[in-house]
Amino acid sequence: MRRITQFLRDVGREMKKVSWPKKQELTRYTVTVITTVAFVAIYFSVIDLGISEIIRLVLE
Repeated sequence: MRRITQFLRDVGREMKKVSWPKKQELTRYTVTVITTVAFVAIYFSVIDLGISEIIRLVLE
């Protein structure tokens, strides 16, 4: 039990050392991630549609 208590104290100490992002940085990071995910999703959707059409033309 002592080891668990010591571990939790150490975690608390380390969490105080963390440099958390400011609101503006967090907003910028969030927009960047959402934009990147949307771009990749659209990219792969277009690629998938293209490959599907090629396969459909070959099989007909």
